Amino acid sequence: MNKENINPNPGSAGTSDAKLGALLRESRVSPELPPRFHEGVWRRIEEADAPVKSTAGITWLDALVTLVLRPRLALATAAVLIVAGALLGVRDGNLMAHHDAQARYLAAVAPHSLR
Repeated sequence: MNKENINPNPGSAGTSDAKLGALLRESRVSPELPPRFHEGVWRRIEEADAPVKSTAGITWLDALVTLVLRPRLALATAAVLIVAGALLGVRDGNLMAHHDAQARYLAAVAPHSLR
């Protein structure tokens, strides 16, 4: 495939590009920055990097939640909560079964005493 040169003067292509580039560089307008602009930028960067300080103080519950929600401990926390829920469910089930057994025994021994 042959490429045709679309420039009318093949020898002047390099010089016209250089002239155009120089004109474009001269025509750029750089706006004046507001006073203390750089200081404000660095201050905002330092504030973003600084840890957040709360005026009310961190409660024990906030500290616990912060500790538990760390990715390293999240799986262990979920496992502990599931096991604790299962154990509480078993305990509650045993208490209900014990109460039902007492009620059945009382109904078998003295059926008319519940009325």
